[in-house]
Amino acid sequence: MTSNVFSLNRRAFTSTLFVTGAVVLAGGAAIAAPATGLSLPDAEWRRRLSPQAYAVLRQGSTERPYSSPLLKEHRKGRFLCAGCDLPLFSSSTKFDSGTGWPSFWNHFPRAVKIVTDRSMGMVRKEVRCTRCDGHLGHVFDDGPPPTGLRYCMNGAALAFRPA
Repeated sequence: MTSNVFSLNRRAFTSTLFVTGAVVLAGGAAIAAPATGLSLPDAEWRRRLSPQAYAVLRQGSTERPYSSPLLKEHRKGRFLCAGCDLPLFSSSTKFDSGTGWPSFWNHFPRAVKIVTDRSMGMVRKEVRCTRCDGHLGHVFDDGPPPTGLRYCMNGAALAFRPA
């Protein structure tokens, strides 16, 4: 009986460590992984999204630098996918990269996926939403500590929810 209690406590302890680590990486907010993907017909995406958000999220476009109101968003909260409302980034990981696009040094666990982008005659790391597969932007290796990454996101692909 004692070994079962120890085993359960060890599992609970391990789970707590995992969740705590995820919370720290997420900037203080625990976010669950998306349960399933969101796949909609093109006509439904066009209906749901503004023309600019549709161009970015569904067609891989890039907004003009310094054009997003989210560039100057400094309140505490979360940045969500504009296509499916999945929380992507915490405001605690946002920084001013000087590039003209909202930038973050980390994302919530399992919120984004990285795919190879060979467009424009170069190879880049494209960032996509794990739930709706929307194009968000790109990630570069020139960000601040602790990750050294710069998630350079299109503001049109994001929505902000204050804490």
